[in-house]
This record gives sequence, C-alpha cells and structure tokens, in this order.
Amino acid sequence: MAVVREQLGAALAEAARAWRARLDERLRPLGLSQARWIILLQLSRHGDGVAQKTLAERVGIEGPTLVRLLDRMTEDGWLERRESEADRRCKTVHMTDKARDVIEEIRKVATALRTELLAGTKPEELETMLRILQQIKEKADRLHGGGEN
Repeated sequence: MAVVREQLGAALAEAARAWRARLDERLRPLGLSQARWIILLQLSRHGDGVAQKTLAERVGIEGPTLVRLLDRMTEDGWLERRESEADRRCKTVHMTDKARDVIEEIRKVATALRTELLAGTKPEELETMLRILQQIKEKADRLHGGGEN
C-alpha cells in the first residue's frame, strides 16, 4: 500500500498531462494552444468578466505570464479586457463573439476525448475516483489557507 501511495501523485500528474496533451492535439486545428483553450474554458465555466488576478489563480500561472497571453489573445480577437466596475485598479477579462462561437466546438472535442479515455471504466469506479480527487483538492486547499487553485 505504501508503494501505491508513493506513486499516486506522479500517476495523477502524468494522467492529467497526457489527457491535456491529447486534447491540445485535437484543438490545435481551431487555432487554440493549450493555454488559450484553458483560459476560454475557465471563462465559460466560471463566468465572463473575471478579474485577471482570479483568472491567473484558476489557470495556475503567474500574473505577468497571463498578461502576455491575454495581450496576444486580445490581438487575435478572442478576448477583451475592461476596467472593473467594482475596482478601477484591476481589469476584467471577457470573451468575444469569436470565443463564444468556438466554446461549443471545444466542448464537443473534449466530450469525445473523455468518452474515449474513460471507455470501459465502470460508473462506480468513476464516482469513487471523483470523490477521492475532490477530497484531495479540498485538503490541499485547506493546507493552502482555503484559496481556490
């Protein structure tokens, strides 16, 4: 059992990396790099108009890196940034019609890949895996001070 516990973190990271890599390959024809489609999915899931700082935390990248990426995505017509109505010191990120139009295609591609990757896995195994992953995330968030990562 100790060996399994030691291998768990690496296995989890490798599975997530492989899953993202396959999705990245399938979304590349849409003109989307992994960083871009992750940002678009975050905006579509959590609402348009999120603060840049919050988006950086959700995506897991540093603020300056996000700013450069947002600059390119804005230039390419995927996003626009606006002054926050609540706090003029920060900017909020909004999807353009171009981004909204491609979200459904991203979801279709992601759903097809998920179906392929999880084929043959029993529903109860998936429920157990999801429950365990949620527990791990919650504990990690508590160790971090309750922040969302």
